[in-house]
Amino acid sequence: MDFDLSEEQRLLKDSVDRLMADRYDFESRRRYAKEPEGWSRNLWSAYAELGLLALPFDEAYGGFGGGPVETMTIMEAFGRSLALEPYLATVILGGGLLHQGGSEEQKIAYLPQVASGELRLAFAHTERQSRYDLFDVATTAQRDGTGFVLDGQKSVVLHGDSADKILVTARVAGSRRDRAGIGLFLVDANAAGFSRRGYPTQDGQRAAEVTLESVRVDSANVIGDPENALPVVERIADTAMAALAAEAVGAMDEMLQLTVDYLKTRSQFGTTIGSFQVLQHRSSEMFVALEQARSMAMFAAMMAQEENEEERRKAIAAAKVQIGRSGRFVGQQAIQLHGGVGMTMEYKVGHLFKRVTMINTLFGDADHHLSKLAEAGGLMAA
Repeated sequence: MDFDLSEEQRLLKDSVDRLMADRYDFESRRRYAKEPEGWSRNLWSAYAELGLLALPFDEAYGGFGGGPVETMTIMEAFGRSLALEPYLATVILGGGLLHQGGSEEQKIAYLPQVASGELRLAFAHTERQSRYDLFDVATTAQRDGTGFVLDGQKSVVLHGDSADKILVTARVAGSRRDRAGIGLFLVDANAAGFSRRGYPTQDGQRAAEVTLESVRVDSANVIGDPENALPVVERIADTAMAALAAEAVGAMDEMLQLTVDYLKTRSQFGTTIGSFQVLQHRSSEMFVALEQARSMAMFAAMMAQEENEEERRKAIAAAKVQIGRSGRFVGQQAIQLHGGVGMTMEYKVGHLFKRVTMINTLFGDADHHLSKLAEAGGLMAA
């Protein structure tokens, strides 16, 4: 199997790496985090100019027809730099849901705006009781003429405080944990009855608590079948997990590089601590864990578009397990080898570990996916 990037993919990687190296050092990130929305609008415009926001969409909708490998390249660079912008929320989740489940009219209306950076999206699915189950939906959507009226609450909506439109899952029929009867609705952030409370998350990103009180959605803003949206939601969640795996690999790679550089410069007992064999072994184990994670992230990227749902879900679950385990190990070793400085707010390595830890919990942690993988009989048949 050929793992080499094509010429176009190499050019994309070089462009993204150059942009992040030039404009996203750690001090710049701290400045961006203090901006009103918690991220840089100038960088968002730069992403649009470079074509990153248009990458996954078909050319008919202003995109470039890129796939999971291109997304993996971008997300790995974002992981190394700890990018704060709502790329996952807008392009991969929101844009992915519209691209996969929307009508032709909806795609034409919204995807070019996403690609140009004009429209920001968010995906509101988690509820207080739902934990990692995408089908656990208590928010209701009552039919009202040709439209629907939405009532309920959503939690930890990634970048929901700055999104222009929110894609909301709500139950049209059935009981709270039924897989059938779930609809997907596009809600304007300025709609009557829609309110949100934004806040920073532990890793420096942004999220919001969303409340819907008799929010009316007309038929033009219903995404796909109003009673059978779950398959689309689950597929885009798989795509998002593959992207997050790549971001985590980027963050782990940066933690390893920072740690090795520190071992080469920190002196103790008259020599650099990197000369101690036991610490060399530690850094070697970090490298092994990183490469295991990288391999599984590549596997997840290759399987993200697999039509066989069972095989795709097993591959993504396996990747999530390895990413969670490797992220924890690499992060713990990085902090330990740095000593006290690794825990300070002024140093990057602790922020990288926070982000990797948060990635582990998004869409299910390693233990959750290990359980799902076991129920499915493992990644490969015995």
